[in-house]
Amino acid sequence: MTTDLRVLAESEWASWYGALDLAFGGVPEAPQEQELWHDLVERDRSLGVWDGDACIGTTSAFSFRLSVPGGALVDAAGVTMVSVAATHRRRGVLTSMMRRQLDDVRAKGEPLAVLTASEPVIYGRFGYGAATSQMQVTIDTTRVRLSVPAGTDDVRLRYAVPADVHAACEELYARRVVERPGMLARRPGWERHGLLDPESDRAGASPLLCVVAERAGELVGYVRFAVKPDWEWQGPKGTVRVRDIEALDPAAYAALWRFLFDIDLTSSVVARSRPVDDALLQLVSDVRRCDIAVRDSLHVRLVEVGAALEARTYQAPLDVVFEVEDAFCPWNAGRWRLTGDAKGASCARTRDAADLALSVRELGAAYLGGVSLTSLAGAGRVRELRQGALAEASVALGSDVAPWLPHGF
Repeated sequence: MTTDLRVLAESEWASWYGALDLAFGGVPEAPQEQELWHDLVERDRSLGVWDGDACIGTTSAFSFRLSVPGGALVDAAGVTMVSVAATHRRRGVLTSMMRRQLDDVRAKGEPLAVLTASEPVIYGRFGYGAATSQMQVTIDTTRVRLSVPAGTDDVRLRYAVPADVHAACEELYARRVVERPGMLARRPGWERHGLLDPESDRAGASPLLCVVAERAGELVGYVRFAVKPDWEWQGPKGTVRVRDIEALDPAAYAALWRFLFDIDLTSSVVARSRPVDDALLQLVSDVRRCDIAVRDSLHVRLVEVGAALEARTYQAPLDVVFEVEDAFCPWNAGRWRLTGDAKGASCARTRDAADLALSVRELGAAYLGGVSLTSLAGAGRVRELRQGALAEASVALGSDVAPWLPHGF
């Protein structure tokens, strides 16, 4: 097979995006969504594989800044829109795109690449490790109550047109980014993503709604949601669908959840993407009445091991030598000495004996502090070569809060 892998030209957009749509089922997106991605996709970071006039492979990357333990924002390539035509499977198309893309990311100086996987089994062979999880929670609000902290009644709630308060909500979100690893500092244009609400995607629910929380006239929280009405013989059983909720303090957070629980004519609240340590689980009266599901979310790939490990801080003093396996990006392979603490870190090549042996995939999984090296070792994916090194490194790489990706890309 003779194919041509090249950077996407604007004139090729329709064919490129059409190939992507076809690979994901062939159902056209709403015009608003197509327009959004047309404007956000970075053409010079988008690749297509062509077989004659037909586009048979796609991938792209967004230029993101990712929050890491310690609060720093690190440049990261947000890998996205990956597809291979069903007619061209098992011919090396995906491998060729991943090879070119990671080479480009390295040349750009980004130490990390990140993605969300439609099928997570695909990306481990390219060095990506599942670093964050997301929780979906469905709560029976007829049987579950909230225990709210003091000060909740001092919070004023009001409905607002989502677009009218969006700038203020984005400012509040930006303040939250550095507090939790895995969150993305949104670049200009991405504020439109939070307002995307095509009627074809509502599945019978209302248009997007917004309620803001204020204290002394200052914004302290917001929630964007929709309500899907439903009825049975005995009465109403509508569902509140939470898209995103942020607050600056516990009282404002609890006030917003209490509002959602109390919406008339509803009997359940569903939030599809929440951190696994969400304080909501400490507010509910009966967690057994909350249907909880957890799945992988953000996958992390260390493109430059030294730079990536130096970019974050560590919960405890650390001095450990990693023996890193990385067949796909061999410049990372070998021994690295990582020394660090809560103030900073250094990571450099060394000839010293290794303390831990692992692949770059495991480093990616543990990088944001949500997956412990001890857990990975229990699965046989990390080997301890110096007694005590595993516990030392596992504690140091941890995070006080679970890493979390608020939205996909």
